[in-house]
Amino acid sequence: MKTLCSTNKPNININEYIDHTLLKANATNKEIINLCDEAKKMHFKSVCVNPSFISLAKKQLEKTNVKICSVISFPLGAMTKTTKMFEANDAIKEGADEIDMVANISHIKDHDYQYVEDEIKSIRKITKDKKIILKVIIETCLLTQEEISQVSLICKKIGVDFVKTSTGFSKYGATTTDVALIRKIVGKNIGVKASGGIHTYDEAMSMIKSGANRIGTSSGVTIINSKK
Repeated sequence: MKTLCSTNKPNININEYIDHTLLKANATNKEIINLCDEAKKMHFKSVCVNPSFISLAKKQLEKTNVKICSVISFPLGAMTKTTKMFEANDAIKEGADEIDMVANISHIKDHDYQYVEDEIKSIRKITKDKKIILKVIIETCLLTQEEISQVSLICKKIGVDFVKTSTGFSKYGATTTDVALIRKIVGKNIGVKASGGIHTYDEAMSMIKSGANRIGTSSGVTIINSKK
């Protein structure tokens, strides 16, 4: 899939950038149904839910254009490659259209980039074969600028669909500096998803202006309602 950066386009329809997200441990069926209802009403790009809720979301979103995104090895990224591969296959079988996988942050910090490349490549093969979008979460708040650059280069080499900044479960989420750096490294043909700590329209627009073409947030409705 070719994903062009569209930050220079006027009159951005920000609704289509938003992955409407609910990943908290105590989420209920009722909350997931509400999430899907909001996504349908607001015409968001996707809902992002934990794997156990994929089938419920799929049922709620039948005959709509809203995609179902789910997470793999979330939020630590510390599972084995084999486990991540199983999770990815299972999520796709359940009905996920998009996969957000957490890269192995420990191996990035150890600069074991061959491990990181092999792991991402194994998940990419699964998603590419099944025509599923793959976003790789690199947890930028735990990385140096050099580490962000190196893992972004790996993602570019492999040809993932998006590099994603954050899980939203670590020290802090996306920054415009990190989004701009990832965009610079991956170029125009790979997406950048900014996630974590984005609560208002102005914050979302600052991420888009910095190079993001997807926004992961649990505040999608608030963002739209705060638009001036």
